Amino acid sequence: MALADLPDDLIGGLAVRAAHPVSGGDIARAYRLDTADGPLFLKWRPGATPDLFEREAVGLRVLRAHRGELCVPEVVRETPSGLVLEWIDSAAASPFTEEDFGRGLAQLHRTIGPAFGSLDGSLAGYLGSAEVDLTPTIDWPEFFVQRRVIPLIDRGIGGGVVSREARVLIDRLAPRADELCGPPEPASLVHGDLWAGNRMVGTGGRNWLIDPAAHWARREIDLAMMSLFGGFDADCFAAYDEAFPLADGWRDRLRWYQLPPLLVHAILFGGGYGAAALDVLRHYAR
Repeated sequence: MALADLPDDLIGGLAVRAAHPVSGGDIARAYRLDTADGPLFLKWRPGATPDLFEREAVGLRVLRAHRGELCVPEVVRETPSGLVLEWIDSAAASPFTEEDFGRGLAQLHRTIGPAFGSLDGSLAGYLGSAEVDLTPTIDWPEFFVQRRVIPLIDRGIGGGVVSREARVLIDRLAPRADELCGPPEPASLVHGDLWAGNRMVGTGGRNWLIDPAAHWARREIDLAMMSLFGGFDADCFAAYDEAFPLADGWRDRLRWYQLPPLLVHAILFGGGYGAAALDVLRHYAR
C-alpha cells in the first residue's frame, strides 16, 4: 500500500519506509510498518467510533502495567482512527506455552479493582466493535445481566438476529442472577475478549495478549471465552486452576458467561450465533 494512503496523524514522524497489509481481524485494517527503528504494527479503521481505539489503548496500557509473566504490546501512538503498536514476531509454541499462559493469566486476574466495570471511569466500552455499558458497580450479577446480557439481547432482537424468545427467557432468569453468576468474588482485571486469536505466541514461546476489551469483571469471563472457540488446551486450564483456584461450579457457569460473546457475534456477523445464545438461555431456564 502507498504510504500516502495512510493517515499522517498515525504514521507521521515514525520514519516509515514501507507498509505491508497483514491479517488483523474483522474490525480494522492491519499493516506492518517498516521503519528506520524496526517494524511496527498499525491498525486503522477510517470513520471509527471516536473512542473505539481510545478504549483499546486504555486496556492495553493497564494490562501492560499488570502483565506479570504475560506480554502486552506497547502503544506507540493512538488516534481516533487507529493505533500504532509494538511489533510482535510470531513463533512456534514451546512445550510450556500453554501452562505458562494459564499461570500468567491467573497472575493477571489477581489484580483486583474497586468495582466491576470500566478501568478509568468511562461509562462505555466495546466488545469487538459493539458498544457495551461499563458504568462501574459493586454488584456483579446486576452488571452482567442488566448492563451486559439484556441490552445485547434487545439489540439482537432489534436487528432481527436473535429470537424474541431470548427476552422471555432472560426475564425468567434475571431473578436467579445471584445463583447463576456464582459465589461472590472481587473484581479482577480481565482481558475481556480472550479467544485464541487474541493470544499470540512470540519468540521463545512467550504469550502475548492483544486486542483487549479489558475491564474489571468476574474472572470466569475470560475462561468462558477461552472455552467458546477453542485454542487453549487442558494444561492451560489446569495450570490456571492450580495457581488461582476457581470457585466450585465454574465449569457449569461457562456457558452462562459465553452469552455476551455469542450475542455480540450475532449482532456483528449474524449466522447461527443468535440460535447458539438462545440454546444457552434455554439450558439455564430448564
